[in-house]
Amino acid sequence: MEVRRIGLAELRRRYTQDGVAPPPGLLRALRADARAGARALADELQLRSRRRAAERRRVMRLWRMERELSADGFACIAGVDEVGMGPLAGPVIAAAVVLPLGLAILGLDDSKRVRAEERERLEVEIRARALAWALGCVEPAEIDRVNIYRAGQLAMQRAVAALGLVPDAVLVDGRSVPALPGRQVAVVGGDARIASIAAASIVAKVHRDRLMLEADRVHPGYGFARHVGYSTPEHLEALARLGPSAIHRRSFAPVRGAACPTP
Repeated sequence: MEVRRIGLAELRRRYTQDGVAPPPGLLRALRADARAGARALADELQLRSRRRAAERRRVMRLWRMERELSADGFACIAGVDEVGMGPLAGPVIAAAVVLPLGLAILGLDDSKRVRAEERERLEVEIRARALAWALGCVEPAEIDRVNIYRAGQLAMQRAVAALGLVPDAVLVDGRSVPALPGRQVAVVGGDARIASIAAASIVAKVHRDRLMLEADRVHPGYGFARHVGYSTPEHLEALARLGPSAIHRRSFAPVRGAACPTP
C-alpha cells in the first residue's frame, strides 16, 4: 500500500474507527515508513487489532449454550430477558431475540454493563441481523393488578408469542417462565453469559429507555428522562411534591405513600 499517497491523517481517519480492520499490508507499510508518525500509527492499529480479536473471542464464548443446544438438535433458539422490574413508574418490557448461531456482534454484553450510546448502536445491529425479534409489554395498571413478579413473566410470554415463529428452545435470564414453547433453560446471570439473552436485554433496555424519554415529555417534573422511573432521590422528591402520575405503579410502597393526588 502507498502510505504517502494516502497520507497518515486519512489513514488514521479510515482505520481507527470501531469495527474497521486495516487492510493486508498496511501495518507492514507503516513500519517500513521512516516517519515516526507512521510507526506510531502502526502500533496503534496493531493494538486495536489485538483488542478486537480478544473481544471477538469473548463474544464467541457467549455462544457455548446455544452451540450445545444446536448439537442436541434444537434449530431455533430464542433468548429472552425483561427490564423495568424495579422502577416505581413505567412498564415492564421484555424482548425475545433469535440470532444466527455464532453471530459475532462485538460489544454484546449485559445491557447494564454497556454505555447508553453503545447500547443504541448494538440495538440497531441486533435488530438488523437477528432472524427474529419481538417485544412484550406490561403497563403499570396491569402490574398493579397482577404483581411485579407475574408482570415480568407476562412480558416475556408476550415477547416470545410475538416473534412470528415458534422457537424449539428458549433461554431465559434467571428464572423459569410458564407456558413458553419448546425446551426452556433458565440461566442465572444469563444476560452476561448467553449471547441471545444479552441481545434481548439490550433490545428491551433501549426500547424502555425510549418510552421513558417520551414519558418525561408527557409527565414533566419527575425526571423520567434521567432516572427512567427508578427510586432516586430526585424521583422521590418529585413524587412527594407532585403526587403519582398516570404511569406510576400504585402498588409500590413509595407511590402508595405519596400524598398528592394525580395531576
